[in-house]
Amino acid sequence: MLKRKFAKHVKVGRLIVRGLADSDLAFGEIAPDRPHLDVTIRVQGRWNAWKIALFPDPCLGEAYMNGTLTIERGSLRDFMEICFLNFRNTAPAPRRGWALRTLLHCKRVLQQWNSRRIARRNVARHYDLSGELYSLFLDADRQYSCAYFEHPDASLDQAQQAKKEHILAKLLLKPGHRVLDIGSGWGGLALTLASRGGAHVTGVTLSREQLAVARERALAAGLDDRVGFELQDYRDLDGKFDRIVSVGMFEHVGTPQYQTFFDTVARLLSEDGVALLHSIGRMDEPGTASAWIDKYIFPGGYVPALSEVLPAIERTGMWVTDVEILRLHYARTLRQWQIRFAENRAAVAKLYDETFCRMWEFYLIISEMSFYYDGLMVFQIQLAKHVDTLPITRDYMYGDSIGTKDG
Repeated sequence: MLKRKFAKHVKVGRLIVRGLADSDLAFGEIAPDRPHLDVTIRVQGRWNAWKIALFPDPCLGEAYMNGTLTIERGSLRDFMEICFLNFRNTAPAPRRGWALRTLLHCKRVLQQWNSRRIARRNVARHYDLSGELYSLFLDADRQYSCAYFEHPDASLDQAQQAKKEHILAKLLLKPGHRVLDIGSGWGGLALTLASRGGAHVTGVTLSREQLAVARERALAAGLDDRVGFELQDYRDLDGKFDRIVSVGMFEHVGTPQYQTFFDTVARLLSEDGVALLHSIGRMDEPGTASAWIDKYIFPGGYVPALSEVLPAIERTGMWVTDVEILRLHYARTLRQWQIRFAENRAAVAKLYDETFCRMWEFYLIISEMSFYYDGLMVFQIQLAKHVDTLPITRDYMYGDSIGTKDG
């Protein structure tokens, strides 16, 4: 079955498979515009081949993790590019019938029912890993979300700084504003909002590891009087905020909680306030989470379609004042993370083991390929309660005013 699948689909790039027959099995041919796509893999055992053929998600990733699928020529990235290029469906998705839509909806609800207890457990699975791990591949500010590449030759640190500046500008931040950062991570954005924008910031997270680092950073920067971090679920917050921002957290909310999330934002946002949501999204209709990603990387996570997000916003009565789609910025970000991870792979192996290293290599690479070939993107949605809260043109989001205290 695996041989038939490769023979039918692999047209771009050459793939040689060893271990399934007495001689090598060759599929496809080298493309002149992609000469690097010349890969040889070895699959150990026919049972593993059957599993990969029948259930590529999650069995392909598991085979690479446990060493029953190895790369003998080329790289894992080259192999996954061959897979994404040749197995993606480029035709418009057929309209799903009522029964299939209902089944997928039920699966999403069950997979993403992130109660407070489950949300804390899911966050701990990923974000409470060793802080040293993240320091080995992230930028100096530990921005674990899509960077903003204003120039093709921008470094990762420059692009992450540009992302924060872009968010600052969209918030139209003024000195003294009370800001809520939902999913504050290691505190980099909150500290920037305070130091560059003159704001008073409250950051909330469910990760104990991130909380400790963020508090240490605020103290070291002399900003602990204007930036506070709490171990708290966003659903339990009270008070009013002039600005609300959430970057890279919405993917963990889960579709059953979308209305709760936006109702909470509307409740906490002041009458003349502005909110900004930055999240990974998909360009097509709602789907389901990858079984491999859900099992090994982001339990309970889900990448939404805009058609799932906007109805929940509409029901709050808030204005969607701006939507921006960042298409390939995250692909470039992930590539930079891969390079840094590879450079520090030995250090990661000392922290964990070889299986962990292969797991994270697979995660970073398939994530990058998903932005190139599988319809993923990043959206930034700006929200306000009133139609006249923000300027009527987008000029304030760009130019020399970005990041200045007068907005």
